[in-house]
Amino acid sequence: MIDQAHLDALRKKYGNAAGGDIFDPLFKQVAEAQFSGGDKRKWPFAGIPTFLDAPAMPDAANSDDFGGLDIALLGVPMDLGVTNRNGTRFGPRAVRTIERIGPYDHVLKVSPLTKAKVGDIGDVPLQSRFDLAQCHADIEAFYRRLVSAGVRPLSVGGDHSITSSILKAVGAKEPVGLIHIDAHCDTSGPYEGTKFTHGGPFRLAVLDGVLDPRRTIQIGIRGPAEYLWEFSYESGMTVVHAEEINEHSLPQIIAKAREIVGNGPTYISFDIDSVDPGFAPGTGTPEVGGLQPREVLQILRGLDGLNIVGGDVVEVAPQYDPTTNTAQIAAQVLHTILCLMVNSGK
Repeated sequence: MIDQAHLDALRKKYGNAAGGDIFDPLFKQVAEAQFSGGDKRKWPFAGIPTFLDAPAMPDAANSDDFGGLDIALLGVPMDLGVTNRNGTRFGPRAVRTIERIGPYDHVLKVSPLTKAKVGDIGDVPLQSRFDLAQCHADIEAFYRRLVSAGVRPLSVGGDHSITSSILKAVGAKEPVGLIHIDAHCDTSGPYEGTKFTHGGPFRLAVLDGVLDPRRTIQIGIRGPAEYLWEFSYESGMTVVHAEEINEHSLPQIIAKAREIVGNGPTYISFDIDSVDPGFAPGTGTPEVGGLQPREVLQILRGLDGLNIVGGDVVEVAPQYDPTTNTAQIAAQVLHTILCLMVNSGK
């Protein structure tokens, strides 16, 4: 039987309310940044696409302070370091076109674009589409400028080789810890005359002195290449294989990650191939038996409060996924990492 008094109260409060009339204090704060004129808000399918619908700030990179940003969203459209299928150069563009990500994370209870100065500053300027070593020199130089300006980077690749050169900038003053979610450890050695491959960025970062292996955890590892990753074990990294991850183990894995990285500066690197290809086929080296998107989000949200100094989402190759699911997952992960970075900077 309907409680008539309760219904009357609801009608009094909401009967003539517009879509933008929100009464809960936290929800109201989020809504005020989204609505204008009562129930009018930006169409998600219109305008120039940016990462997470952040303000487009393409000129910020031309100033020494990057426009006073707290966090810069940027693309690195480079895939010269892949060992198998290419195409991740199209990853940044694909993730930008995903609509309706955010503005609010209901678990972390934050609307990141209202809590920090965040902008999409475009793509890292690369001098050559052919020269892998030159691309890495360009990446390192650009991120050194960002870090020197006090801006924390959150990047979308591109192949995973980009992370070694990003870390040379982020970890230059103090080696960082790492939470690495991936199908592969990416600690193999140089091949065929080059050290820059997407299979070895974290070995490079350790040897360059910018990544602390004992403050590194690698989650979701699987596939046929385990024999290539002895460096992870030799250096003291913690490796969590995909087979160890289930609903009951997630709290322990989160607790272990928090224990390993501690309170020190920490970088988050997420490879989309950590997700099972049944959910995210659009990547160059898919490995069956991977994580579910829900598990990835639960792990990330469990990191709230850590000292997150940067992050990346890599290896989205959209041409292998006509459904756009891969880019959808990548964009949601990007938003979650942004929330962690905003909460970290409070």
